[in-house]
Amino acid sequence: MGQIKVEKNVGGIEGLHVITPAVHGDNRGYFMETYNQNDMHEEGLDMVFVQDNQSCSSKGVLRGLHFQKEFPQGKLVRVIKGSVFDVAVDLRKDSKTYGKWYGVELTEENKKQFYISEGFAHGFLVLSDVAEFCYKVTDFYHPGDEGGLAWNDPAIGIKWPELVGEYKGNCEATGYTLTDGTPLNLSDKDQKWDTLENTFKF
Repeated sequence: MGQIKVEKNVGGIEGLHVITPAVHGDNRGYFMETYNQNDMHEEGLDMVFVQDNQSCSSKGVLRGLHFQKEFPQGKLVRVIKGSVFDVAVDLRKDSKTYGKWYGVELTEENKKQFYISEGFAHGFLVLSDVAEFCYKVTDFYHPGDEGGLAWNDPAIGIKWPELVGEYKGNCEATGYTLTDGTPLNLSDKDQKWDTLENTFKF
């Protein structure tokens, strides 16, 4: 018990929590518990996970901002290789922090985890050459239920680290690069999402 440290409601946004596990290391390497239901319950986090996902992305890839409409998912996310800047945006229409965002760098070194409750859009930008990203979710993926939010909506104003470029009224990747010249890499779908003003609200 007591193998995690939880920073609750980060950025003043209820439902977003940064979790730091206890890492036991010596000259051979390290060991840590990546998830322990008892520890989570002890911290007041009672989510139940039904699916684990993993992705691999190259530098400059931005995935998001995604959400499920009718079957919203809580997500416990972490990075096992490389580094990403991970972001959640509050889409809960009755929330005092509707439209607000919070971001945290998740790396294989800091081993932090980010829990994002249902009702948020989620995405991340890859800062390392390669990043392997793992996440647990509280509901299954339902095809056709996915929604999205423009990653660069000026009304939200996410400050993506190392990213430079000028907003041209859409969420296309053209003209955006990381500071080292790596082009921003978005899927076709992620270049067509709408702004907060016109998107789905929970």
